[in-house]
Amino acid sequence: MPGPSAELVQQLYRIPPDRFVAARDAAVADARRAGDQSTARQLARLRRPTVAAWLVNLLAIRRPELVTDLVQLADALRAAQRELRGPRLRELSAQRRAVVAALVAEIRKLAAAEPDSPPAGRLPLAEVEATLNAAFSDVEVAEQVRAGRLLRAASYAGFGEVPRPQLRLVTDDDEEPAVERPARRPGAQRGRREDTPRTDRAAERAEQAERAAQRAARAERARQRRALDRELAKAQVDQERAEAELTEAAGQERDGASVLDRIEAELAELERRRAVAEQDLSRAKLARRAAERAVTVARRRAGEVEAAVEALAAEEGDADAGGGAAD
Repeated sequence: MPGPSAELVQQLYRIPPDRFVAARDAAVADARRAGDQSTARQLARLRRPTVAAWLVNLLAIRRPELVTDLVQLADALRAAQRELRGPRLRELSAQRRAVVAALVAEIRKLAAAEPDSPPAGRLPLAEVEATLNAAFSDVEVAEQVRAGRLLRAASYAGFGEVPRPQLRLVTDDDEEPAVERPARRPGAQRGRREDTPRTDRAAERAEQAERAAQRAARAERARQRRALDRELAKAQVDQERAEAELTEAAGQERDGASVLDRIEAELAELERRRAVAEQDLSRAKLARRAAERAVTVARRRAGEVEAAVEALAAEEGDADAGGGAAD
């Protein structure tokens, strides 16, 4: 069945978790626009990893050869543990500690080189270390680490340099180990042989009770695991819904900021034009006042000239009248 390419999935799991959902949704939208509904559905089912899981995935994607070395060492450790080879197990355990420390240091470098990566002080390196240690004891975790698609950090509390267990093979004709004992009287030996069946039956009943208790404990753990899985699935759905709402709200916030920036730019332009208009108005007022002063001066001068003309005309009239009388 067609589906997303391994390169696309790997690219998504390289993205920091806080941008994973947006990138995945964009890839789903691209697949739907291309008419590839199967790829879109498979991409939509991809879940966002935690920061610790993302760091381990980053190691598997950027430095796959180091993860291959880890898996090979894990295989050797598990083999040594199964075969109960104490010296070899201690040697490999020392190698495990050195390898995990080196891988954690490499992960810190890879995270520092990634854009938008959390600050170095906030990297959950303890969870990363626990996950790498779990890969040494759990084949499934090791395969998830190798694939670079880990979703959550893992841990394993029962692995390490454990002492050699006390093993006892139980068979139908089980006998106690031979031990030197003081010589017993024949009657005492008969009494011991008569007590042996009752002891065996009691041991068998105790063994059956222990097995029943173990089955009940396993069933209870399975029930709790199913309940936790349901709660986890619900929490993941709620988380994704909240993240989608956050993405939408962030988009609306960006749009609002863009509108506000545009309005503020328009207001700034209007303020600039207003300042220019006010300057033009000031200059026009000054010009008007100067023109008014010039008109006043011109009118006064015209009045003075007009008065002088009238006075001159009057003098000429008087002169003409005096000349006529003399004649």
